[in-house]
Amino acid sequence: MAISTTAALVAMAAAAAAGAGATAYGAVSANDAQNKAREQQKKAQATALGRAASEQRTSQQAMAAANRKEADTATLMANAGMPAPNTMLTGTGGVNPNTLALGKSTLLGQ
Repeated sequence: MAISTTAALVAMAAAAAAGAGATAYGAVSANDAQNKAREQQKKAQATALGRAASEQRTSQQAMAAANRKEADTATLMANAGMPAPNTMLTGTGGVNPNTLALGKSTLLGQ
């Protein structure tokens, strides 16, 4: 009877060890599955961000095309024979050299 009790204890210990091994394997498998799911989520987010950026660029280009201004060619052609308009700083005659003398009648350095 002692042998059968010992055999039963050994069998129970073996079953417990097998159960612990199966639990450890299950935990590792679950961890691997979780890591794969996390990587897939990262890829999905990167893809979604890329699509959003692309759609934003397309939208901005469409808005820019819709708001594009055209030159007034009719007015430009009508004024083609007229003298050049004055510039804001000097006008059509340019700068008067006498106004640049600053009260000196000699060249710089002489």
